Amino acid sequence: MESLQVTRLLSCKLSSNISHKACSFRPSRQLGFSSLSRRSFQNGKLTVARSDITENGGGFGGLDDSSNSNSIEEEDDDEEEEEKNGLMLGLDRDNCGSVIALHLIPPSGEVAIDSLQDEVADTKGEDEGIEEEKGGEEKIRSRVTYNIVFVTAEAAPYSKTGGLGDVCGSLPGVLAGRGHRVMVVSPRYLNGTSADKNFTGAYDVDRRIKVPCFGGEQEVAFFHEYKKGVDWVFVDHPSYHRPGNLYGDSHGAFGDNQFRFTLLCHAACEAPLVLPLGGYTYGEKCLFLVNDWHAGLVPLLLASKYRPFGIYKDARSILVIHNLAHQGVEPAASFKNLGLPSEWYGALAWVFPTWARTHALDTGEAVNILKGAIVTADRILTVSKGYAWEITTVEGGYGLNELLSSRRIVLNGIVNGIDVTEWDPSSDEHISFHYSTDDLSGKARCKTALQQELGLPIRPECPLIGFIGRLDYQKGIDLIRWAIPELMEDNVQFVMLGSGDPLYEDWMRAAEKTYRDKFRGWVGFNVPISHRITAGCDILLMPSRFEPCGLNQLYAMRYGTVPVVHATGGLRDTVENFNPYAVDGNGEGTGWTFSPLTKESMLEALRTAIMTYRDHKSTWEALMRRGMQRDFTWETAAIHYEQVFEWACIDPPYIT
Repeated sequence: MESLQVTRLLSCKLSSNISHKACSFRPSRQLGFSSLSRRSFQNGKLTVARSDITENGGGFGGLDDSSNSNSIEEEDDDEEEEEKNGLMLGLDRDNCGSVIALHLIPPSGEVAIDSLQDEVADTKGEDEGIEEEKGGEEKIRSRVTYNIVFVTAEAAPYSKTGGLGDVCGSLPGVLAGRGHRVMVVSPRYLNGTSADKNFTGAYDVDRRIKVPCFGGEQEVAFFHEYKKGVDWVFVDHPSYHRPGNLYGDSHGAFGDNQFRFTLLCHAACEAPLVLPLGGYTYGEKCLFLVNDWHAGLVPLLLASKYRPFGIYKDARSILVIHNLAHQGVEPAASFKNLGLPSEWYGALAWVFPTWARTHALDTGEAVNILKGAIVTADRILTVSKGYAWEITTVEGGYGLNELLSSRRIVLNGIVNGIDVTEWDPSSDEHISFHYSTDDLSGKARCKTALQQELGLPIRPECPLIGFIGRLDYQKGIDLIRWAIPELMEDNVQFVMLGSGDPLYEDWMRAAEKTYRDKFRGWVGFNVPISHRITAGCDILLMPSRFEPCGLNQLYAMRYGTVPVVHATGGLRDTVENFNPYAVDGNGEGTGWTFSPLTKESMLEALRTAIMTYRDHKSTWEALMRRGMQRDFTWETAAIHYEQVFEWACIDPPYIT
């Protein structure tokens, strides 16, 4: 590698004899030199001197030491030692020999690091910017850091009802660990239960803002907790303080959810500007990750309320769709409450098809917040590649398929990760026996312990099938209900954990009485029990009608439990169908996928898995190990998110 030494002792002038065609440079901001020069060369001069490491005759652009193209001022001998300790200015060339990039390297060969944001960061490995090239040389690439603002209705462990809370509770910490400055903005829910203690670590930052919406100015406050490298910001308002869950209670969804999440979006846009977290604000140059319809007004506000006045002109918004079925649709008359200019109505305008209208005089006019986010966001993500395609189809698009198809060029899918510290069979605090790919003996002991806990006969040879999830139509509970009579004729055991539709809750209780030695139904949700079911079962069943990503199949594979899933969305992306004849008869795959979504198709896949478990033990162990070795960490997902960040920032704002 060619390199030039940079010190603060000498000055250098480039002769006009050097061709501009031979030397081309990236802007100093992109190279990360700006803050370095501000801090290190404020009172000195920048010198370009020949390094001992040379190629093509050494020097700059092929010039040797005898060239008179550079005139260099001589300095005293006592300055030679400091010159030797200067930085090396490495040159990257294209195939024609032209200089295409520079990077700073100390004489030791280590990368010079600029610690300020938006500059070059130190990295290791492929995911952190270093590539090993042929011949042992290293090509060192810059990695940009961002100010990232997650806007979400829930974030574990503070608030959670499903996968959205898991994503927004885990991904921010991983991105912060990779050098980004990360803020998560979420409501401060208080419902008068033990869950309120989740917010005890957050303090009032004494910042009040007025949000212009719903016919007046609504005052909101901010609470803040800095934990695991992330600024957790909670928007406080009386509408977030009530019994029930995050979105409703036993009577259904709260009637003022549009109001509650409109406040969240307005507050999230103001937070980077007004909150001096860690002594200074995030400022206008932010990446907003807006999650589902609850945060969908953020890209609309950026486009209509801020950019026309020169604010957030360099900010970008990325919409993350976790579940397209929920879109934030309300009557058209509610548009005036959202705090948007009247000319922006068309961005949210929505008309229900005739068959979905309530009566003959119903015009079907409404506002759709998720539609507005799709129209105005700079980039769109889903939580799996399969789901990114499905939402562009009539069957999976929920009326937005044509709009999403029109924006397919900026639509991507990234599979969620899992917390491998919480979900680790070698150290899980919720299970009695630990195991790993090197020693699977603890898996069988976990199965025995689960059978004892549930009051099932202890039968190691009997395959134990599990289901964990909501009891609703999306999860395919109706298929399980129809299939159980036939499945119970086989020599199997079945355990279900979940809550939801009272019809299915009652059915689970009845099935437990009918099949006393084979079926157990746990109505409700319990985190330790979910871990023990995941570890103790042999097979996990997931017959979801649609599944944007799915996490339970990832947990199952991590614990050596073989998934049998409907081939949809993230399930199809993450579960590789078993093929016993591949790899010279050694087999490949991590489970079974079935399609179409019918009782017969599901039972066929289950019976194949049951037969493999009973008659082919070595094949089954290979299936378990392959699943346990799959990489579904958030670190892997974070690398793909960073690529989308780069794409978003290269392009100008979609709506200016």
